[in-house]
Amino acid sequence: MQIAAIIISLGIAAVGIALFGQVLVRMYRTITMGQPAPGRTGNPWARTRNLVIEFGAHTRLARRGKRWIGAAHWFVMVSFGLLFLTLVTAFGQLFSADFQLPLIGHWWPYQFVSELFTVAGLIAIVFLMGIRLKNLPSRQGRKSRFFGSVMWQAYYVEYTILGVMLCILTLRGAEAALENGSRFSMEYFFSAPIAQALFKHASVGTLHNVIWAVATLKIVISFAWMITISLNSNMGVAWHRFLAFVNIWFKKKEDGSTALGALNPMLSGGEPIDFEDPDEDAVFGVGKVEDFSWKGLLDFSTCTECGRCQEQCPAWNTEKPLSPKLIVLALRDNAHAKAPYVLAGGGLDMAGEEKATEEMLKGVPQDVLAEAARPFVGSPEDNAVIAAEALWSCTTCGACVEQCPVDIEHVDHIIDMRRYQVMIESAFPSEAGTMLKNIENKGNPWGMPAKKRLDWVSEVDFPVPVFGEDVENLDEIEYLYWVGCAGSLEDRAKKTTKAFAELLNIAGVKFAILGGEETCTGDPARRLGNEFLFQMQAMQNVEMLNEVFGDKPTKKIVATCPHCFNSLANEYPQVGGQYEVIHHTQLLDTLVNEGRLTPVTPIDQNITYHDPCYLGRHNKVYTPPREIIAKVPGLRNTEMHRCKEKGFCCGAGGARMWMEERIGKRINTERVDEALSTNPDVISTACPYCLVMLGDSITARKQAGEVPESMEVVDVSQLLLRSVK
Repeated sequence: MQIAAIIISLGIAAVGIALFGQVLVRMYRTITMGQPAPGRTGNPWARTRNLVIEFGAHTRLARRGKRWIGAAHWFVMVSFGLLFLTLVTAFGQLFSADFQLPLIGHWWPYQFVSELFTVAGLIAIVFLMGIRLKNLPSRQGRKSRFFGSVMWQAYYVEYTILGVMLCILTLRGAEAALENGSRFSMEYFFSAPIAQALFKHASVGTLHNVIWAVATLKIVISFAWMITISLNSNMGVAWHRFLAFVNIWFKKKEDGSTALGALNPMLSGGEPIDFEDPDEDAVFGVGKVEDFSWKGLLDFSTCTECGRCQEQCPAWNTEKPLSPKLIVLALRDNAHAKAPYVLAGGGLDMAGEEKATEEMLKGVPQDVLAEAARPFVGSPEDNAVIAAEALWSCTTCGACVEQCPVDIEHVDHIIDMRRYQVMIESAFPSEAGTMLKNIENKGNPWGMPAKKRLDWVSEVDFPVPVFGEDVENLDEIEYLYWVGCAGSLEDRAKKTTKAFAELLNIAGVKFAILGGEETCTGDPARRLGNEFLFQMQAMQNVEMLNEVFGDKPTKKIVATCPHCFNSLANEYPQVGGQYEVIHHTQLLDTLVNEGRLTPVTPIDQNITYHDPCYLGRHNKVYTPPREIIAKVPGLRNTEMHRCKEKGFCCGAGGARMWMEERIGKRINTERVDEALSTNPDVISTACPYCLVMLGDSITARKQAGEVPESMEVVDVSQLLLRSVK
């Protein structure tokens, strides 16, 4: 029996190690076939520190509502590394049943900790298996976050961990019986009861046989797992335990924050594209999987298929074809299946002709060539890798990025694919074309004349200084108020503009506006994928702003639109614009705290506050709007169940404001349903897009008689003004 155990164990270990070595090389070549990704190695100390924090504290997994899952995963994860030495011990036991590791093998702290994490890991994996079984797609359909995941792989990994843990405990029980007759000691704190129950009367020979048999089983289970993942390089549910560390270290932001806010600049071959004189070989966006950077391919390979992104996605939750998880899985599978073709030199040139010769491709299997021939973006009927309807359903709200435990950058990848579709294929929803033309020709998405931007000024009874008319320089001005297209031209958003300007006037804040000199920041164009138009708008605005501010040392801008705020603060530095930008709720909160604004008139209403995605998730501004609401006498804020970092989109982001929503339930309707569940008198927000989207849904409810006529959707500044006045 001992000889058989040795032969079986060493044989499967040799096969497993050989295959694992091969797949590591293949995995490395697959990931590095992507394009360069500059900026991923800066500040290694901060990156290492963030990796240790995310790993040690499980900050990305132990989120609100899933802390028990995070804790269970932590024990399973730590057990995987800590209990590796038990595998080494098992090999030693094949040759000598009473083998223990040199130096630490009989050291009771090591033995105790090993048993502690074996028991904790066993309990944790049973708990996680229960969670998966409770949320099976067969029971919950699309509502299951595991919908679309490769379930056999998840089951296999879970049962492998369960089997290994049971083998360790059984071995420990046999060791305890062999060593001290199953008497209690600290070394066998947890396994002594097993020894009492199973091996109390066993002979030494029987115990040797048990140890050889169970050690062999443990080794077979472990190396069968290694063989399985070696034969399935796209098995993310297993590979993430190796790749997650690398992916987190190379994340987009050195400070460890999520990949939200600014989009990645548009690169070709790792170099920024000069839009005034682009290279004739420049690649605009991502038109095939190998156009992604190596970090993108690493992202796809790291996906754990946990479905947290899918669970939070507003498009998926309203019956649309977009699931961030399914997009990542499709890109992962395509990359791994297509890799032999790409690595052999295969690919199409700018004219659509094959670059590789027949000789280069002669060793590439037919199924790989078939995968390479698939359309990248298109219809399911054409067997496209990514469904076009899924690509255009994204609101870029960032819920997927916020929730991902391994820091996958879904939004940047989706925008890169959109860039190719818009700029190379000219394939995008037709109604968005009108918006792009309006921005290009009129400087705003609505196509209204620039002089209309000043109409709201004539509707207020206090002075609003306009740069170039009432103010010649900004030396005495504290803030330049960036009103934005919606705030200047959309009737509902203009109410916010007037309320905020009046509050600034009451507080004695010296501010000025640009009036007709203002033009669209380019946010809708960039989120749609028209990077060229964004660059044109951004460079025009930066040139104008730099001229307006002149030599003023502090260039302070306040914006009421989170999309303008995000562009000015986070994206304009990419084109040379460095400004101190704050959102109007941040400034108002400061003014109230300083006593320059005093809310005194009670407003006896129930309200619920909706977090704008580009204010909340993208820029982490959650507190100021709530503090303002809390300081208005009489207001009672009831949070929706999806709020703050788990807030639900209004449906307008990602240029969706200018695209028809033809599939499934409207996102703004879903969000208003959530708001109405809190029984509010007023729905409040801090974004003109949200104001319009939520307002449209409430108007439809009023027409249907479903809500009272008094129901309002208002900006936080409007509520504050009512109380201050």
